[in-house]
Amino acid sequence: MYKDITIELTVGFFTLLFMLKILGKIQFSQITPFDFITGMVLGNFVGDSIFDENTNVFEIVFSIILWGLLIYIVEFLTQKSLVLRSFFEGKPSILINKGQIDFQKLKKNHLDLNQLQHLLRKQGYFSLYEVEYVILEQDGNISVAPKHAYATPTKEELKIAEKKVNLAYAVILDGKVDKQNLKELGFDEHWLKLQLSKQQINDYKDVLFAEWQEDSGLQVSKYEYSS
Repeated sequence: MYKDITIELTVGFFTLLFMLKILGKIQFSQITPFDFITGMVLGNFVGDSIFDENTNVFEIVFSIILWGLLIYIVEFLTQKSLVLRSFFEGKPSILINKGQIDFQKLKKNHLDLNQLQHLLRKQGYFSLYEVEYVILEQDGNISVAPKHAYATPTKEELKIAEKKVNLAYAVILDGKVDKQNLKELGFDEHWLKLQLSKQQINDYKDVLFAEWQEDSGLQVSKYEYSS
């Protein structure tokens, strides 16, 4: 019994992981109602089959691969056809257009004014009259274009001088060196140890987090142990 569960759960886990790798990160970064349903079904295939004595490992793998293949085909078709994309992923809806609330669009998307206010507050707007456009995206989030008086001024408008943007690289996490990031920066461990020694640190294990950025150099957070 326990042996069968262990085998089925392990095989199901790695098969799911394999399918998610193939389907790509888009499944999580932009979840639509279709993606949500397909994800639940994939998980249920494994969960239900583990406790079904009539289901073997090969049937679990076959079910997951077949369902994953169907998802892949749908994703492929939605990239090729705007009509199918609209059907499976839905279309954005303009809830507020030129400052006017579109009650019909709210009703169509099963939203009331309280829910709309809640979504706006999460975006930093506390009045419906502060926004010019509100678009409900396919994933349920909203995009907001505020009225001119409530818009955040840009650096260009404020005449702030342009400053080069530099990417920050984590070089130590939980006492372990990220050798890939060091290589990206063009440094090695000899350089890193030299930098740490300047801050009286002789062992990576004493470092909780360390980050390198061109403007600020190496910034280090040590482990703080409570007494």
